[in-house]
Amino acid sequence: MVMNNKITKRPTTLLYPLPTVMVSCGNNSDEYNIITIAWTGTICSTPPMCYISVRPERHSHQIISKTKEFVINLTSEKLVNAMDFCGVNSGKDVNKFKELQLTPLKGQIVNAPLIAESPVNIECKVLEIKPLGSHDMFISEVVAINTDESYSGFNELIVYNNGIYFSLKENIGYYGFSKMK
Repeated sequence: MVMNNKITKRPTTLLYPLPTVMVSCGNNSDEYNIITIAWTGTICSTPPMCYISVRPERHSHQIISKTKEFVINLTSEKLVNAMDFCGVNSGKDVNKFKELQLTPLKGQIVNAPLIAESPVNIECKVLEIKPLGSHDMFISEVVAINTDESYSGFNELIVYNNGIYFSLKENIGYYGFSKMK
């Protein structure tokens, strides 16, 4: 069907680009795991809340369902290989922290480990698990944020766009710039 030079396609997920994060979970070093997630975002400012969506068959799903906590670790260009590795390998088969030589750090609030090499770690406690179809959404409260002293902003981060990773190097505007004279 064509309308005003538009082609109607079947419904799918085309809301790109997406943040690409490494979510760490587990209560002890024997259980620690990292899963790459692109289905994540902010859902409330006060209280600060976010979500991740995970397929029920994923190894991390069972860990997060049991512990009710996780850490969203933002990814940078330095972490793109580790982030991709964590997305294509299961924690059932490999200890991702050891394999990638990543450093688990103790969180301020949660037992799930922070990834030391990540510039920003967002500690989360699960409030609700909502089954949605192919994924379950873990609706969570942000309970602590940890950042590197050297962290200089979001231009260091990467995003996922339909199977490809991109850096956020160029600033093309800022909030409210359209109203400035």
